[in-house]
Amino acid sequence: MSSTENYQAAEQLLRRPARPGELVTGDKVRPQWIDGGARFWYAVNDGERNRFVLVDPAAGTRQPDFDPTALADAPLGSPLEVLSPDQKVAVSRRGHDLWARSLSDGREWALTTDGEPGYGYGYGPDCTSNATLLRKIGLPHLPPAVAWSPDSTKVLAHRTDEREVRQTHLVQARPADGSAPALHTQRYAYPGDEHMPLAELVVLDVTTGTVVRAQTEPLLMPQLSPIMIKWAWWAPDGSAVYYLARPRDLRTLTLYRLDPATGEVTTVLSETGSTRVEPNQWMYEPPIVRVLSDEVLWYSQRDGWGHLYRYDLRTGELLGQVTSGQWAVRQILHVDEAERVVYFTASGLVAADPYRRTVCRVSLDGTGFAKVTDDDLDHVVTLPDSMAYFVDSASTVDTSPVATVRDWSGRVLVDLERADISKLVATGWTAPERFCVKAADGVTDIYGVLYRPRGFDPAGRYPVVDNVYPGPQVNRVEPGFDPGGMGMDAEPLAALGFVVVALDGRGTPGRSKAFHDASYGHLADAGCLADHVAALRQLAETRPWMDLDRVGVFGHSGGGFAAARAMLDFPETYKAGVALSGSHDARCFNLGFVESYDGADNPGAWARSSNVDIADRLTGKLLLVHGELDDQVHPQHSLRLADRLLAADKDFELFIVPGAEHTLIDCIAQVRKRCWDFLVRELMGTQPPAYRPAPIPIGPELLAEMFA
Repeated sequence: MSSTENYQAAEQLLRRPARPGELVTGDKVRPQWIDGGARFWYAVNDGERNRFVLVDPAAGTRQPDFDPTALADAPLGSPLEVLSPDQKVAVSRRGHDLWARSLSDGREWALTTDGEPGYGYGYGPDCTSNATLLRKIGLPHLPPAVAWSPDSTKVLAHRTDEREVRQTHLVQARPADGSAPALHTQRYAYPGDEHMPLAELVVLDVTTGTVVRAQTEPLLMPQLSPIMIKWAWWAPDGSAVYYLARPRDLRTLTLYRLDPATGEVTTVLSETGSTRVEPNQWMYEPPIVRVLSDEVLWYSQRDGWGHLYRYDLRTGELLGQVTSGQWAVRQILHVDEAERVVYFTASGLVAADPYRRTVCRVSLDGTGFAKVTDDDLDHVVTLPDSMAYFVDSASTVDTSPVATVRDWSGRVLVDLERADISKLVATGWTAPERFCVKAADGVTDIYGVLYRPRGFDPAGRYPVVDNVYPGPQVNRVEPGFDPGGMGMDAEPLAALGFVVVALDGRGTPGRSKAFHDASYGHLADAGCLADHVAALRQLAETRPWMDLDRVGVFGHSGGGFAAARAMLDFPETYKAGVALSGSHDARCFNLGFVESYDGADNPGAWARSSNVDIADRLTGKLLLVHGELDDQVHPQHSLRLADRLLAADKDFELFIVPGAEHTLIDCIAQVRKRCWDFLVRELMGTQPPAYRPAPIPIGPELLAEMFA
């Protein structure tokens, strides 16, 4: 039975993503570089106030109680501006154009003047602009999508063409001022649409006002700005811009060079495959590509694993494979061209957990491979521009982070922070158990985490909740310590008295090419739900306290789709489900996401990925939750599913949250409480306690945390 005390603990655990530092301190070090990266400072929140620490890696010193106001003379810019490297000029959006501002005298001038609605500068596709959330916070838009040249004289930007993109609409029943319902129109392309957002690259000279346009066809930009996701970047000496592009079928990836003086575009190298060719298995992480003085380090999965290959920059000729083995490169950290060595992170080198990241080095000719961090921990690395050292955060799922500064031999130069989880433990939280079981094929190893319920008694018998997110663009479970990240719902559910399971089935990123490609054309499998069912059965064989007669499923966004899909495809396993903000019908979802994973010309797969078409299969208890103004996954997804459930005479619950956006962030505690009540009633068979959670205030600080 879930008590008021359990609900209080669940709320505390839920609030952590919105209020970092409340229960865990010292778990994240976010360096603020000074002196060109030779030194840095960072803030640590002790739950009551920020304290500041100054670090000098060369001297090996850590100075607590640092006063950052000592760095006062630094130029001031808005959060909505992008400062030049020399911090003398800031670029911002004004309407559909870009403007520059001198930070010394406040002078402003236009960098472009021909922007117009649907055809403007400095922003990505409307489908991912987060307009609803920004309106709530009081911001007009995100910072401009621009990249400064290293010498602070030019800006790389793109003109976004959405003039022919499908228009979709959201109706706000009651605006904040109480006026009549308001219509919000959004450009949002569906799979198979003829028109999608396009990006026309431009180079803007800040001092002369010259506009140089790329002499090539516009880039396809279905989902994200190529500048914001670092698919377009400046050469270190500013002599060129390099960018990656793919055709609509995504089966060819090409590296191009743009001459910023003339706009001439030339092809550097290209790779084609039988399925999507990607520069990183994670959609939102930077491409694993590095242009050197005469060579290119190029990420490819051609041998079945993600590895580095070396190409001639001038001719595009393959010079050799740099890394190899049944493991994958995750990130290029640093290339020492004088020593002919590349440093990188890789996963698959820790026997206990193939997702953990290890810092490694290898010569550019493929010899001399070595581990820089030779342990069994997961390593997250942050780099200064100087590349003289790296900031390392090492942890595991059940080992809290330790942050240090290391040199490139792996030697610790400065100890920074050891995370304090005492307040977290005081809520009744216990670390999750990392597990490995067999997939539904009986052969493939799959990994996940299991959270024991608060006040766990091995003699008890507990209902189980599968907390799902199907990928294929990100993982559900992080290999390191992750309180309040993708585990935002897992830990509160465990506090309520549920056994909670989260795992990455076949088709999710982080393993071999074949493992990831299991999702290609198979979004309908929702991250291979058959693997989830197999995992639950194997886990319960040695854990008799898991009651598989009372299994529920809970998910948000893609996880909302997967939660409903689990109820429809595996009704014998899942008895109750909560689907928040679910993308239930691929045919009217984001073109970029659906075509990336189900194919660019595959309407049969898009139909198979629709929960709407199989709504008549529902037998268990289902709660659908959606924000009225969700501009990422439109509320029509839940309404279309509800329509078919009604037509099939199925019993379900529907909760439309007035004014809410995709994450439901400004009413997250109230919404989650309703979800918790539903699962307590349906799986525990008891009435939930009378409990009213406190609202979580939102503002620019929350937005910064969400996008950090």
